[in-house]
Amino acid sequence: MPFSKSSLSSYTSVLAVSVIAVSASVLTACAPSTLDPEPQAEASISAADLGRRIERLSSDEFEGRAPGTQGGQMASQYVADEMKAAGLVPMGKDGSYFQPITLTETTVSEGSFLDIAKDGGETIRYDFQENTVYWTKRFTDSVSVENADLVFVGYGVVAPEYGWDDYADVDVTGKTVVMFVNDPGFATKDEALFNGNAMTYYGRWTYKFEEAARQGAAAALIVHETKPASYGWNVVADSWAGAQIDLVRLDEGASRAALEGWLSLEASKALFANAGLDFVEMKAAASQKGFKAVPMSGLSLSATINNTIHTVSSRNVAGAVIGTKYPDEYMLYMGHWDHLGKKPVPEGEDGIYNGAVDNATGTAMILEIGEAFAQKPALRSILIVAVTAEESGLLGSAYYAEDPIVPLSKTVAGINIDAVLPVGRTKDIVVVGFGASDLDDLLHDVIDPKGMYITPDPKPEAGYYYRSDHISLAKKGVPMLYADGGIDHEINGKTYGEAFGEEYTLERYHAPADEYDNTWDLTGIEQVGNVFYELGRAIADSQDWPNWYEGAEFRALRDEMLKTNP
Repeated sequence: MPFSKSSLSSYTSVLAVSVIAVSASVLTACAPSTLDPEPQAEASISAADLGRRIERLSSDEFEGRAPGTQGGQMASQYVADEMKAAGLVPMGKDGSYFQPITLTETTVSEGSFLDIAKDGGETIRYDFQENTVYWTKRFTDSVSVENADLVFVGYGVVAPEYGWDDYADVDVTGKTVVMFVNDPGFATKDEALFNGNAMTYYGRWTYKFEEAARQGAAAALIVHETKPASYGWNVVADSWAGAQIDLVRLDEGASRAALEGWLSLEASKALFANAGLDFVEMKAAASQKGFKAVPMSGLSLSATINNTIHTVSSRNVAGAVIGTKYPDEYMLYMGHWDHLGKKPVPEGEDGIYNGAVDNATGTAMILEIGEAFAQKPALRSILIVAVTAEESGLLGSAYYAEDPIVPLSKTVAGINIDAVLPVGRTKDIVVVGFGASDLDDLLHDVIDPKGMYITPDPKPEAGYYYRSDHISLAKKGVPMLYADGGIDHEINGKTYGEAFGEEYTLERYHAPADEYDNTWDLTGIEQVGNVFYELGRAIADSQDWPNWYEGAEFRALRDEMLKTNP
């Protein structure tokens, strides 16, 4: 399985706890590989430097690196200081290394409600968390929707490359759209539909709300089902309850639908029945090409969302190594510096979520790669961006994508590094979202001569490619690779690597136990760092512009972007 934070939840379905033959103490104290080290690139990646940076970033001093806290401020300053020491030039605002970001913390408060009424019949009030969750992306104390007619829009997808348009021949301006999660390929397992069982970006709930807003909907509701969502209703209900951190967007969210939310499966089936529609029949129809939106006759939504809002400040950190021949073209490395911060606990317990693996490893690696390029600059420039607020919903990278330091048309490609486990050297590299772009082929060119191989994402239907920071730029058209260390340990094999990941998931992931241990075997993290460095150098020392494969959902955006280049 990928040792990426976004996919760690899949480990428990792959290995039962009983197969963990390697104890927790062994996992954190395993001896480094005794095999001869691989040949290093001219500017090498150092395990000692990686360990130094991981240890400092995950120290108690930074109190879990939460955005908007003193610990987060100190951590981002440390990243900037390391960029300066490594020889990177500042790329932030006013000659600094910082790209300031204002975050908003919003809580749905008392007086909020969501009602659906039937002409001549009863009005049903949906209970928050029990059968619905809802919010608004608009930066306002209160927003209301009144009598917005309901329309079932299938999967809520407009995908020209697949010849698919769920909004064809229907005007949903000012209306409430209802739709399924995931996409028709998952529903049918038909390899000719979208990407078959593997989720595309069109299957992500984030896309569906974005598209509903583009179509002018006043409200957008997604039907929850556990398998296509890849998580249960409890995850939905818990995730959107309480304070929610978001960006103060450039238009203050005015372009978004006034209300976004989910309905439980039970509530959704009752809703369809109330509209005189058969849920099973509608789901089958929605997965067929040529589906047309269906009015949910006689049903209308009224809602009010009251918010308690306050803002906090955070920042992305960016530095660069300027290219020797093509300085205006940039190869991007990205990783998030933030984690979950500090939580109140009884005296004597550990309340600091240090985030050593997640993502001090990735932040240390992009710093180390930047330093390697500073020692020997490439023909193209190298941009290193440590983003904030990933744990709050990929917010730092989303802000960067909307207000990029380097124009996206001049961003040649990118690599996102998010949580690399200290498993030791492996024979493989795991690529989440394998089969998307030319970067897969370029990665092969780097690792094949080393006798390594690519392990594709084992659960493509869960859409893990769309759940880390790279997606913020990918959905703008920039080819982005999301790869991590492997599982096939050079000496101990796959079972060892899988057990290592399982132990981390169960005992350390998003827990105070995700701490640095000076007995870690960092040879694998060094190995991955060298692979990513060599891949970036191959791109930066060429004049090639990687692209998405034909038929990929972001190909048209990239093609249009490249038209602006001379």
